Amino acid sequence: MSAPEVIVPLTRRPAPRDTRARPMRDLRISVMDRCNFRCPYCMPRETYHEKYRFLGSHERLSFDEIVRLARLFVQLGVRKLRLTGGEPLLRANLADLIGDLTTIPGVEDVALTTNGVLLAKYASELAAAGLKRITVSLDSLDPAVFARMSGGFGSPAEVLDGIEHARRAGLEPIKINAVVQRGVNDHTVLELVERFRGTGVIVRFIEYMDVGNRNHWRSELVVPSRELAARIASRWPLASLEPTYRGEVAARYAFADGQGEVGFISSVSQPFCGDCSRVRLSSDGMLYTCLFATRGTSLRDALRGGASDDQLLGIISDVWLARADRYSELRASLPHGEGEPRKVEMFYIGG
Repeated sequence: MSAPEVIVPLTRRPAPRDTRARPMRDLRISVMDRCNFRCPYCMPRETYHEKYRFLGSHERLSFDEIVRLARLFVQLGVRKLRLTGGEPLLRANLADLIGDLTTIPGVEDVALTTNGVLLAKYASELAAAGLKRITVSLDSLDPAVFARMSGGFGSPAEVLDGIEHARRAGLEPIKINAVVQRGVNDHTVLELVERFRGTGVIVRFIEYMDVGNRNHWRSELVVPSRELAARIASRWPLASLEPTYRGEVAARYAFADGQGEVGFISSVSQPFCGDCSRVRLSSDGMLYTCLFATRGTSLRDALRGGASDDQLLGIISDVWLARADRYSELRASLPHGEGEPRKVEMFYIGG
């Protein structure tokens, strides 16, 4: 008769708070470093060409590894999971991962960010697996502007078709994220708002940020959210809404005529570092504590080196306890261009 299995309980750890007393609440999981777009502000085509070496399948975390880590993050206070890329829908059998993540006790929300081109194909499958809502990146409805901002891939019609399939599948609320650049797509903002007003789809405008090292960011290309809000309000009066939870990154405004709402994410002009509760996991298992991080911690190496759950919890907790990130608050005083520390690229860890 074989001896009974001995189950060693995990050491209970308090939910860590970083050096600025910020809890860990949101885990953004990049499942794929590849993308089917070449947006200049994220993956400029001149760098990420056909000969660029992306991660091999063995270098990415497996679904089992992602689920194991997600369970540990939840033990440390994470309640929301968001799957990102690159383009997450390029990852084969993604619905299987979503099905596993939605069953983790303590997870309150699982969402997905996508460029929308593949949504028509996968929306029903994602919903059946338990996905509740999506965010779609859509910078303009003007075909020429869209092509410029996507690197010449996809079309607004394909994205709109994907959004409609997502709506039919019940993946709501649907949010649209639009990165706004002065002189590039800022003249198409009102068209985007008008298209989705009254549909239940929420449009959010994101200030152009200096993410990564290759997007040629300049402050004069930023359109401050207050300028966009004034432009929109002059056409459709707006009323400020209270945040739905502490740490919400978008400032929300309702249309006075009851036709929905619009949001603004103002990392440049109104930094929200003080309430940031986001932690990021790259597709190859690097842990990052900020979108503008210059270094990370490999959880994949620890995983594949035989680390126990207790050891992994210790690594994650220690990283968060030491976190002091507030890049957006310090942006104006930091060097840009030559001499700037190299930041992680956005396609690698999601937006």
